[in-house]
Amino acid sequence: MAQFADTLDVDSLHLQSGAGARFDARVRVQPVNVAGQSYSVAGNGADARVDVSRTTSGFAFRLRFDARLSGPCMRCLADATPVIAVDAREVDQPGEAEELHSPYFHDGQLELAGWAHDALVLALPTRLLCGDECRGLCSICGANLNEEDPSQHLHEQGGDPRWAKLSELKLD
Repeated sequence: MAQFADTLDVDSLHLQSGAGARFDARVRVQPVNVAGQSYSVAGNGADARVDVSRTTSGFAFRLRFDARLSGPCMRCLADATPVIAVDAREVDQPGEAEELHSPYFHDGQLELAGWAHDALVLALPTRLLCGDECRGLCSICGANLNEEDPSQHLHEQGGDPRWAKLSELKLD
């Protein structure tokens, strides 16, 4: 397994204005917490492509990778292993009329690990599921509806008797 690259020494590239460089690196990605659940990245990192471009007064950066997460499905709680595609960009342009500073670039060093984690969080879908067709858990009995035959999984339609008095309300 390749060694993790947590930072990139941009100053050592000696890029002239308008020049660029591309690197492939194994980047450490810390687990992400979503809705009280932790999702880890397979192998604790990802193989990433990093592009560095020198502008007139600063740098433009691009980070791309795919991360396979591992954690509970948000509908049925089974194991979910979605692959999240990440494509993030950052700009560091000091001294311009409107200064732009990347929080990941300090003293000529690009912090890949922190940027990869934050970019992954921003790329997450609204729900992390075990599959696109996940039917979740039954709201009445809690059975996993992915493992049940829908024609056989039936409940009385009377509802919870504790809420019966609410049906008598007249809301005109």
